[in-house]
Amino acid sequence: MDRQMCWLLDSQNRQTIMLHLREYAYQPWKPYNTSKYSVPDYRIPRGSKGWATYQHLRKAGWNLIPTAQANNQTSTANTFANKAA
Repeated sequence: MDRQMCWLLDSQNRQTIMLHLREYAYQPWKPYNTSKYSVPDYRIPRGSKGWATYQHLRKAGWNLIPTAQANNQTSTANTFANKAA
């Protein structure tokens, strides 16, 4: 399944959850604000980072992946990378 979105912890601030994207399932997750698909956030104090982008991409047919599933995939990919090294 391509064009995926997921709410994950921000790598810079491990207490903030933000939207992450990937065009293809084999790619790593990247913060929404580094993507060409990002739209400006709403100007709401302490609002969800990426909510406007989520709404825009959902209407465009992107798929929301559960956080637990994305974390499991990331852990599995890291295990394989460590074994290959």
